[in-house]
Amino acid sequence: MTFRGASAEAYSALTSTLEGALGKADAAQVGQDLFSVAEVLRAEPALRRVATDVSVESTAKAGLVSELFAGKVQAPVAALLGDAVSQRWTYASDLAKALEQLGVVATVRSAGSDAGRLSTELFQLGQLLKDNPDLRQALSDPARSTEDKRALVHGLLAGKALPATVALVDQSLAGTHRTVSVALDAYQQVVAEANGRAVATVTVAKELAASDLERINAALARQYEREVQLNVVVDPAVIGGVKVEIGGEVIDGTVASRLDDARRKLAV
Repeated sequence: MTFRGASAEAYSALTSTLEGALGKADAAQVGQDLFSVAEVLRAEPALRRVATDVSVESTAKAGLVSELFAGKVQAPVAALLGDAVSQRWTYASDLAKALEQLGVVATVRSAGSDAGRLSTELFQLGQLLKDNPDLRQALSDPARSTEDKRALVHGLLAGKALPATVALVDQSLAGTHRTVSVALDAYQQVVAEANGRAVATVTVAKELAASDLERINAALARQYEREVQLNVVVDPAVIGGVKVEIGGEVIDGTVASRLDDARRKLAV
């Protein structure tokens, strides 16, 4: 999630405030509190407008959110909200988006040493949605309530996924991202950034040996000068070779790609 102008500066300032909050409270609960506040702001346009109105004194806005959320969020989160409404925002909707994004960061941080597993679970769920159109449709059906969709997801993840994974999937069903799949991709990037890593999707025709994965990982780490989280997709349609997608770049060395190139040249 990206912000522009004043909102970008406001979000940057709030990331420092979040660090302070995470040092005083449980990260998972901080994430849930921020998700809840963001949901209220999205549902209440009048509150959103007042909270971002530059003509209203910062102290008055801070007092308003303090009164509204007193006893409903942890003290460090309440302090962060006071800081948030004192910032200038390019668009009123950016306040809720920023709080949601900070909630994602807090939830990712709650995974601690299981960050690698969190990234893998988010990726695997994304692949599950890609391969199962019925499930994808069920989770995007506007006729189904958010709670109904969450119950469906919980049935799939119960006892199999980290609490942070479940919390992020829950948020993907109610947040600002266009689809669950888009949200899961964005969350993977947050996990990678939080741990100083890049995320690479490697597509191959069949499962690779551990030694081959290690060589690919080492090569990418050297090229991008940072550790790399590999997400492997097995697709027999590529026939052979390897396709790597990382940081907006695509390195396509598959046989299928070379055959397509040959066909195009012959057609000229």
